[in-house]
Amino acid sequence: MKSGPSLFHGMTLFAAIVFAHVRAVAAEPTQFICFNVSGQSLPEAFEQVSRAFPASTNAQKAVGVAAIFSYLHHGREQTIKQLQGFLRLARESQMPVVVQLDGENWWGARPELWNWWDASRAGFSPSNRLNVEWTSWSPDDAIKLAWRNWGRQIRVLPPPNLMSPAYRKACDDEMRVLIPLVLDWWKALPADQRHLLVGIKLGWESSIGVNAWYYPNGNALLNQPESDDPKSGLKADELPARGVTQIGYAAVKTAGIRNEGAITEADLAEVVRRHLEDLGRLAAGLGVPRDQLFTHVAGWKENERLYATALNRFTSPGWSFYQHATNPRDDAGVQAVLRRSDVPHWAAVEWLFQGPRQTEPWRQALQATLADPRCRYLCIYNWEGVRDSKEILQAVREVVQTSIRP
Repeated sequence: MKSGPSLFHGMTLFAAIVFAHVRAVAAEPTQFICFNVSGQSLPEAFEQVSRAFPASTNAQKAVGVAAIFSYLHHGREQTIKQLQGFLRLARESQMPVVVQLDGENWWGARPELWNWWDASRAGFSPSNRLNVEWTSWSPDDAIKLAWRNWGRQIRVLPPPNLMSPAYRKACDDEMRVLIPLVLDWWKALPADQRHLLVGIKLGWESSIGVNAWYYPNGNALLNQPESDDPKSGLKADELPARGVTQIGYAAVKTAGIRNEGAITEADLAEVVRRHLEDLGRLAAGLGVPRDQLFTHVAGWKENERLYATALNRFTSPGWSFYQHATNPRDDAGVQAVLRRSDVPHWAAVEWLFQGPRQTEPWRQALQATLADPRCRYLCIYNWEGVRDSKEILQAVREVVQTSIRP
């Protein structure tokens, strides 16, 4: 299950934390098993992971922590404090980390981008229709809300027009502040601690009409009880609309791909490809090496075009693995991209084994995912969902322990 916007609830950034285990590593690990942290204070999460997984000296695999920084969902100063606190905790605990920068799924702090319909709320401007998605080729059909299901259906803000110049500038402006903070922290680390930065991840299952979809006549439901909303959800393998109302018109039109006719799967994939390439170009230009810069996409239909949008010349590709967490070699979409890729690494950037919560099947799934030496890291979603399972934690320990160098 994914995380929501409450990641940093209860976080005390400047708390003095003494970790029970010293995480000294004799040789740099080359692969990482990370836990995405959601819904608890970061100091508590670092301490819990550190206690559960004392570092194994000279191991090829190491355990780490990942966190999501939704830079359009919080004010800039708050996000900076959160990120700096996260990086400080990583160094104090000697815990490898993944930094995810999200400007797609949560953007509540920027009503000046999305509020085109409510003059009583902050940020109102009718021109904001250009920054959200539409249900036709006209901004007259801009949407006011959307739906998401990460374990249960919820209402969310209308998704951004990924090609809107105002939206792109907003993302770029925040990344130009946050990425240098990560790089300065990383460069200040002693040489034997440089592995603490596993990677920076851009995107979050980047797509159109999946993690924020639109029901027919959805705008009319805005002021109605959420309990009365349709519950039919997506038909994820029915492309391109996935069984709900087609959106993507705003991005496809703004991108200059087409401005009439029926939207195609290829149109939507091209928007996502450009979006991730643009983010990657910016991050690379700021100095993030390609082998530590990852995209994040997913496929909901076997071998759909969306898989390939993870690939560009600035980044290493990353995908979600649920159905194929048992063995990524069975994921035709991922394997097709890797066969034609020159990337130094790829990653299972969102991963959760769907089988029994027992040590042996979990160990096998973890090992199968990391069997490709190009897989830099695997990120289990989420720590809060597995931390109380002795069997799962033991599986992770066994995978790390068996990677100890002679």
